[in-house]
Amino acid sequence: MNRKALLVAAPLLLAAVPAALDPVRVAPHIYELAFENERVRVLKKIIRNGETPPLHAHPDSVVVYLNPCAWMEDDGQGGQRMQSFKFGEPTWAPAETRGGETANVVQECHVILVELKE
Repeated sequence: MNRKALLVAAPLLLAAVPAALDPVRVAPHIYELAFENERVRVLKKIIRNGETPPLHAHPDSVVVYLNPCAWMEDDGQGGQRMQSFKFGEPTWAPAETRGGETANVVQECHVILVELKE
């Protein structure tokens, strides 16, 4: 699926994350279920340099970095920029469907994702 088609399909896919796009199912080597109740699901995630996660989806989430993390990402204008986070830094991650992009992290990155349920 090309990037434009993915962006058009993303709102439909994110209404409820289908089992086929559940990161714990499609990438158990990256995601681990840590906790779940009727309001949230908490995942542990390890981002390794050179790893390419398969297509998966997340609802709106809070991400907490468990160690300093940095990587290069496209800046949307043909260049790249460094993205970095400090130990314990929380960030907001809007719902998205993603995958197929190889991680380019400076060091292995450990995060906690708190996925919000509707």
